[in-house]
Amino acid sequence: MRRVITYGTFDILHYGHINLLKRAKALGDYLIVGCSTDEFNLMKGKKAFYPYQERKKLLESLRYVDLVIPEENWEQKPLDIKNYYADVFVMGDDWAGKFDFLKQYCDVIYLPRTPDVSSSNTKNYINECDKISFRQ
Repeated sequence: MRRVITYGTFDILHYGHINLLKRAKALGDYLIVGCSTDEFNLMKGKKAFYPYQERKKLLESLRYVDLVIPEENWEQKPLDIKNYYADVFVMGDDWAGKFDFLKQYCDVIYLPRTPDVSSSNTKNYINECDKISFRQ
């Protein structure tokens, strides 16, 4: 069995996330997703729209995802790779090169992002729509 692992906040789940998870799953038989906890997001200077438990439920409902684990810090990735017997580490290519140090534990693959979609863009769009609707 070939195990694949990836990480992210997965806030405001969108088709870019689905594309990434589908392509990650296609690289193996079992997909493990590390979902950033609310506490870790605060350490990164981020605040997710949905709390960790809700984002975890959303990820668990996807057919491509076999297991969701909490991502609590930057340093846990090598330990997760060992503990979950991951053969492949996958991230979006906006992280290209940043996780090459994991090549000593498994294959590292950076997948192209889905063009024209991101959680940040979606949040910005929602905020702009809210501003417009309040003016009318």
